[in-house]
Amino acid sequence: MSRQPVPTESATTLEELRAQASVLDAADPLAAQRERFLLPDGIVYLDGNSLGALPAAVPEALADAVRRQWGEGLIRSWNEHRWWQAPLRVGDTIGRLLGAAPGQTVAGDSTSVHLFNALTAAARLRPARRLLLTDPGHFPTDTYIADSVARLLGLEVLRVAVADLPRCLAERGHEVAVAGYSPVDYRTGELYDMAAVTRAVQEAGGVMLWDLCHAAGALPVRLDELGVDLAVGCGYKFLSGGPGAPAFLYVARRHQDAFDQPLTGWNGHADPFALSGDYSPARGVERARIGTPPILSLLALEAALTAFEGIGMEQVRAKSLSLTGFLMDCADILLDGLGFTVVTPRQPHRRGSQVALRHPEAYPLVSALAARGVIGDMRAPDLLRFGVNSLYVSHHDVLTAVRHLRQALTLREHLEPRHRQRAAVT
Repeated sequence: MSRQPVPTESATTLEELRAQASVLDAADPLAAQRERFLLPDGIVYLDGNSLGALPAAVPEALADAVRRQWGEGLIRSWNEHRWWQAPLRVGDTIGRLLGAAPGQTVAGDSTSVHLFNALTAAARLRPARRLLLTDPGHFPTDTYIADSVARLLGLEVLRVAVADLPRCLAERGHEVAVAGYSPVDYRTGELYDMAAVTRAVQEAGGVMLWDLCHAAGALPVRLDELGVDLAVGCGYKFLSGGPGAPAFLYVARRHQDAFDQPLTGWNGHADPFALSGDYSPARGVERARIGTPPILSLLALEAALTAFEGIGMEQVRAKSLSLTGFLMDCADILLDGLGFTVVTPRQPHRRGSQVALRHPEAYPLVSALAARGVIGDMRAPDLLRFGVNSLYVSHHDVLTAVRHLRQALTLREHLEPRHRQRAAVT
């Protein structure tokens, strides 16, 4: 079979895209925020978004936490540096980005732990109902934990795509205890209508739980305004809290007195230092605490969140849409005829803060891109995923990434053995 000729890159078209990127970057009100991050020279960072870049405030904060607070303060720092209050303090800071009033968000533990607690507690809020709804395209942890909670509580799990929820709720809504979904498809970047889904589930009498891992720090979610019941999310993606950063749990104030925490650790006790043999839950969202929090990680996350100071989530969202729209424009022009398909929705209101491209050689292409200094990621079996963080990604970054992708493919760099050997983490 003869090989089709590869289209050449038009110098005129490239100059037009460069000019457009320059105009967009010059008008960007968030351009200066890039200085709040420590990005390596020569790297375009579009990881999508499994790990945010390092905020400039974190190294000093961690050094202080280790050398002064731990090294000199020792155990006294639980009081003198308010380590004990860190889960609630950091939780409230995250809550402000989520449209949550103080006293409803707690930070600490992992997303998986919070998911387990939230799903179990949500089901206990509806003890007469036996149906748990979740997305068949959910991130695997969400589906694994949904199945585990169902086994423990004797529930039935029904995997229903967001598009099919109206039909399902019309038929079996009276049975639904809890629905657990994400507003953003982690593979394609498709954004769902949080308001409509929340309203539909609650009108059927169920509890609405959102996984905000791909939304927190990337777009306005307005938890209080939408009347969301429960939400969880991680601290290491768009919040840039570092590898393994603590996750968060949101419990709407109206549910806190009835929130029956399944993992009843001593930090969630009403009087933890009384060391009582009987468990009595703390008041408010503090009852969602479990065990001793990872203080160093919490303080790193707290420092990372200062990157959002003085910035509205509407500004973050506006730039995100500009970046993702421009990335798709660049892909349409520069990758035309090379076997790529844009799978992220084109309509602004239907996409999150990432663009996913489908190509059968997704893994080796992402590896070849990394060798060129452009870091994205892939999701099996064939998606290249490019996440854009509005605080440090520019339109020129996006253009550079697409140009390198074109060159890596046309020069067949992805065929090199080093790019075809799968690493442990993809």
